[in-house]
Order: sequence, then C-alpha cells, then structure tokens
Amino acid sequence: METSDPAPEPIRSTDEARGPRLREIPLRLMIPNLITVLAICAGLTGIRLAFEGRYELAVAMVLLAAFLDGIDGRVARLLKATSSFGVQMDSLADIINFGVAPALVSYAFLLHDAKSIGWIAALLYAIAAGLRLARFNVMAERDVKAPWQSEFFVGVPAPMGAMLMLLPVYLGFLGLEPSPVFVYLSVAYTVLIGYLLVSRLPVWSGKSSRIRRDLMLPIILVVVLYVALLMSYTWEILSVTVIGYLVVLPLSARAWHRRFGTITIEDDSTHV
Repeated sequence: METSDPAPEPIRSTDEARGPRLREIPLRLMIPNLITVLAICAGLTGIRLAFEGRYELAVAMVLLAAFLDGIDGRVARLLKATSSFGVQMDSLADIINFGVAPALVSYAFLLHDAKSIGWIAALLYAIAAGLRLARFNVMAERDVKAPWQSEFFVGVPAPMGAMLMLLPVYLGFLGLEPSPVFVYLSVAYTVLIGYLLVSRLPVWSGKSSRIRRDLMLPIILVVVLYVALLMSYTWEILSVTVIGYLVVLPLSARAWHRRFGTITIEDDSTHV
C-alpha cells in the first residue's frame, strides 16, 4: 500500500530562524537610569571613603548622591522617559543614598564612640528612612489624592532627612571636639531625625508655590550667592541650612493648621 510523502515543512526566513529580535529603545530612555546608577555608585563610594577615614570626601559623595537622586526623576519627566523599571531603580537608590549611606558615614565618623548605642541609632535612622520612602511610594500611587498633598509632605522628606542627620558631622568638621556629651547628643539627634521622617508632621513642600515675575531675577541672584557661599564655606553653610530648616518645621505645621486644620492627615503606612 502506497503512502503519500509528508508535506514539506515551510521554509523559514533567516530572521525567523534566529528567534525574536530584541526591541530597540531610544538612547534618551537610558539617561535617567544612568543618573540613578551614578547616584548609587556615589552613595556606596561615600560609605567606602568613610571607613577609610576620608570623611569630608565621604560626606561630599553622599550629598552628590542625594543631588543625583533628586534630579533623575525630573530628567525622566523632561525627556518623557519615565518607566516602571526606572521607578524601581529610583526606590533602590533612595534607600541607599538617603538611608544607609548617611547612617554609616555618621557612624564611622562619630556614632561609633557610643558603642552599641550609636549603632542602634544608625539602624533606627536607616529603617526610618526606608519606612518613609515606602509610605511616600504608596501615597504617590493613590488614584485620588488629598488636596493638601500638592503643598505638604507627611513627615520630613528622605532627601532632607539625610542632610539633617549629618549635622553632627558638619559640626565635627568645623572643629567641635567629639566629647562624650557631644557624642550622646548626636545619638539622640539621630533618633530624633529618624522620628521626624516617619512622623505625621506636615512639612511644606513648595511644589505648588508661584513666584512673582518681578522677583525672579532677585531670587536667581540669591541662589547664586548661596551656591557661591556653599562652595567657599561648605560646612558652615550646610550647618546654617540645616538649623534654618529645623526652625521652619514648626512654622510649616502652623501653616497647615491654619489652612487644613479640620482635615486629618492620613497615610497608607498601616495597609499591608
């Protein structure tokens, strides 16, 4: 009995035989992610420099990491290059640059003199920074946002928290001796900043602020003057900036109660 020959298999093109082609993406989509990676590298390098005893460079790297981490999202929105991958990378960079790096630099420079208590304070701050960032991410994903969210943060934002937490280090660079009193006050201060991160303190964000046109040039001159002073008197200006920010916090809470006193600040930190 004759059997018919099997039908010949269709001839595949060379491209099909090689498998699916990788999708090409524009170079501009990589720029925000590269900035985020550079921020992580700066933060981790700051930790290394701190344990090598090069504390001023270590703090400079941590501040550089905070700056890079602060602009990557803005660059992504400017280039229309936002992505879910970038959001996850940014969250990873945030916990390193605003939580782990400042805590370890401060511990290596000063808090280690308090032995285990200093290490506990550094741990509490790092965990508080992580909780603060998680709460921010959850609140940012809300479909319906409260009217105050365009003007106020809930708790001190993590980037500013990193700058605040390093105040004892700035004072040490200015010549303040690491006496036992100063060390244990620094431990208490570190815990306080960690608490401010996770608190429900309303903190003015400035995101919805508007500037009069006639004030634009004077404000630009003030910013230029601030940057020039910062480059020349780095630790003095950073110390004054941190102290000024701490003084403004009660005024921010007062402004909140005047405008939204009948509204309860709620967050999703208890929703797991």
